[in-house]
Amino acid sequence: MPTAIEQELRPVAPSKLSLRHVSKIFRGQSGETLAIDDISLDVSEGEFVCLAGPSGCGKSTILNLIAGLEELTSGEALLDGAPITGPGRDRMVMFQEAALFPWLDALGNVLFGLKLKPNLNNAERREVARFYLRLVGLEKQENANIHELSGGMRQRVALARSLAPNPRILLMDEPFSALDTLTRETLYRDLQSIFSKRRKTIVFVTHNIREAVCLGDRIVLLSSHPGRVREIFTVNLPRPRDINDAAVATFAHQITETLTQYLETPATKEAVL
Repeated sequence: MPTAIEQELRPVAPSKLSLRHVSKIFRGQSGETLAIDDISLDVSEGEFVCLAGPSGCGKSTILNLIAGLEELTSGEALLDGAPITGPGRDRMVMFQEAALFPWLDALGNVLFGLKLKPNLNNAERREVARFYLRLVGLEKQENANIHELSGGMRQRVALARSLAPNPRILLMDEPFSALDTLTRETLYRDLQSIFSKRRKTIVFVTHNIREAVCLGDRIVLLSSHPGRVREIFTVNLPRPRDINDAAVATFAHQITETLTQYLETPATKEAVL
């Protein structure tokens, strides 16, 4: 009889995410805003795809459409050929802020994400939660209150909470942008290690091109007003990657040079350099 950990670590069904000619219009008192226009993209099982570009290019909008948190205006968003009609346990989102419950300790926050997980009793849920806290290096902090944890530790708890339900796709919206440089670089290494071990399908939003090169298998480069896919780059650099490595910096510079061709104003150029 497999243990709870063995059950939770079993391979999930292959997933393929497809966006077909997706557009999103936001309507408000001042009128309509076309946020993204005619986006088409395929993401394969076990692929790490980064959506990169300047502020306002629709990266988070695309992520919210995949998560089922927004309704598309036109086109199709499909998971394994079935339309995405709303949020689901097969897709978990990790936001810029850790968004943890301050009245729960680290273990309690990870357990919260497992409450609706079927076929697990309370003891098994605790076993699974502790496994993921170990995976992110926080086994000694499981009983720590959230206010006692550093910003990096809080993001680790958020990552463990996102991974614990064993989603098919992990959606990450600039999760490291508010952290200091040293903490970010540590988390880059940790995330690459987790990705290599678990082979999760990850869609990662960033405006930092070097971060995208450090983490991604492919980089989808978007231009803004409205957001459109301009180019897609494949990153063939070996893992693990160091964001300070010369090869990462060189590739990031090439992508940035390409991006500047699509930017319309000096202000938006400065935002990505």
